[in-house]
Amino acid sequence: MIRVLLADDQTLVRAAFTMLVESARDMQVVGQAGTGREAVRLARSERADLVVMDLRMPDLDGIEATRRIAADEDLAGVKVLVLTTYDTDDNIVEALRAGASGFLVKDTRPAELLDAIRTVAAGEALLSPGPTARLIERFLRSPEIPVTGGPGCLSEREREVLTLVARGLNNTEIAESLGLSPLTAKTHVSRIMGKLGARDRAQLVIVAYESGLVTPGSM
Repeated sequence: MIRVLLADDQTLVRAAFTMLVESARDMQVVGQAGTGREAVRLARSERADLVVMDLRMPDLDGIEATRRIAADEDLAGVKVLVLTTYDTDDNIVEALRAGASGFLVKDTRPAELLDAIRTVAAGEALLSPGPTARLIERFLRSPEIPVTGGPGCLSEREREVLTLVARGLNNTEIAESLGLSPLTAKTHVSRIMGKLGARDRAQLVIVAYESGLVTPGSM
């Protein structure tokens, strides 16, 4: 059961998301937060697995709330999925840097939101496909790329896996593409993260673009 915390300053939005999430048999809403500060507090007290985080909230915005959750050792297993009203929101880049594992725009279809929650809760990165390339390009122009290594330290097979990760494939899809077992694909991804000093798959996407291994036009 995925324990979900919903953070949005609009009561009606939280109510709608609650109904949607509770309709899924594998999810449970364990709390609702109307401010970023409340989201951080409830993430701690309710033992949430994942926070669906709006970026623009009073008291403490979604970016800072995400940063505090990601920096808290007691919340090491908590994932953050950012929702934003506009896919051109510049703050998405900062949210990824702060520790978010993915983002979606709010007009995403209900089934896609539920799938996104499952994806991020499972440790995968989730980047809304429309604005991804543009955001990656902006991210790469920023001076703070939080990845310590580059593809040069990877084997040929690991570079292939990294390329597929950057294109948005999950472990099962990577396994099918390369003729591997899902467990082997997962092992490759874990080793790549270790070699590159990446916190999660979102950062693997960044290093793949930063190194030129994948380009926005190839998505």
